[in-house]
Amino acid sequence: MRRIHAALAAALASALVVHPFAIEAQHAGKIWRIGFISVAPMRIETVFFQHLRELGYVEGQNLVVERRYSDGRAERFPGFASELARLNLDLIMATTTPAALAVKNATKTIPVVLANSIDPVGVGLVASLARPGGNITGTTQQAPDLFAKRLQLLVQAIPHVSTVAVVWNAANPANARSWREVQDAARVLRITLQSREVRGPSDFERVLNETARERPDALLLIGDRLTLQHGEEIVDFATQKRIPSMLDRSYPETAGALLSYGAEEEELWRRAADLADKIFKGAKPADLPFEQPTKFKLVINLRTAKALGVTIPQSLLLRADEIIQ
Repeated sequence: MRRIHAALAAALASALVVHPFAIEAQHAGKIWRIGFISVAPMRIETVFFQHLRELGYVEGQNLVVERRYSDGRAERFPGFASELARLNLDLIMATTTPAALAVKNATKTIPVVLANSIDPVGVGLVASLARPGGNITGTTQQAPDLFAKRLQLLVQAIPHVSTVAVVWNAANPANARSWREVQDAARVLRITLQSREVRGPSDFERVLNETARERPDALLLIGDRLTLQHGEEIVDFATQKRIPSMLDRSYPETAGALLSYGAEEEELWRRAADLADKIFKGAKPADLPFEQPTKFKLVINLRTAKALGVTIPQSLLLRADEIIQ
């Protein structure tokens, strides 16, 4: 598995094309060193490193990246964080809340950027989004009423929905707020929820078997690095079982979901690279507010709708930002 991750990380790096008008990196001759800590390699990482290249930081030239992937085992993060804290790094990039919490415990001095975080204030990573304090800043997908909107979209697409299975990573403390928001929205819409909690890679087979037995009207995936690592498996299962699925973001790997609605993640990863650039130029994370989403995207998959025997109302199709035919 480690060899696979190394190969994918190398492929992600080599796939990036140097921007022809790349800005010269600050401090000519300096080699910048980043620690990158996550659950597993994901293609969205290329957005971050591509934008760094556009800003003049090129891996293999003036940028060195120390990558650490947990393979879905959150208990590995404290050890990885300690390793990175001992290195002479200019910045640590964390892509999941358990990793960021481990890094916070390991270092109070190395600047940290957290990409696309769920609830950085609620889990105690920062004092506030506007004034983070400490050595952590980043981007957040946090926006009001997102889960209420997702359940509303499900009801609009499939009016008979009364029971929804929710697959979520209960080992990630940031997801506690997401789960509460789903519960609040479900009460208003009179929807019964089936909580399908996972805490590691070995839980997904059990959760999918439970879902197959209970036969909910729809499935909602609360995305984080662990659940999205298994996103394609979950979406394929739901379609095979003729269960409409809703995701909180769209990836090529999970494009088979019937619906997805959420912040445009590529924008948040580019803005994370901008924050890294500001830190390299001397800014303090404590003074850099968390960047919040400004763009949201509704994706509807009509191929999946046909496979499920679902007819999407025209009123909903007109609201879609992307329709997969």
